Amino acid sequence: MTQPPSAENHELPVDMTVRQFQELIRDRYFASDNARGTAGTFLYLTEEFGELATALANNNRPNRPPSEAEKANLEEEFADVLAWLATLANINGVDLAATLIKYTDPNRVQGIKD
Repeated sequence: MTQPPSAENHELPVDMTVRQFQELIRDRYFASDNARGTAGTFLYLTEEFGELATALANNNRPNRPPSEAEKANLEEEFADVLAWLATLANINGVDLAATLIKYTDPNRVQGIKD
């Protein structure tokens, strides 16, 4: 598997795969994430969901477009949720890329949620 370039050189690809992203998070944070455990990590993920909810609200107010700072914060909160989800997957031995077959296999994806 090809590893993404070093973050120290600021050469990370903008368009990395799910697997590359999960490996990047594992390489950087696994020791402390694993020591914190699932319960503590899940709490951080839920905190980030709350921050994402606030950012979504700030970017979708009626009669007022979001500011540039609010747009930037929204992107940051999406990134944080993805990072904490990858962390939770890492410490629980789940390969996120492999789990996506649920949505990429046309025989498994049936119907639309309202």
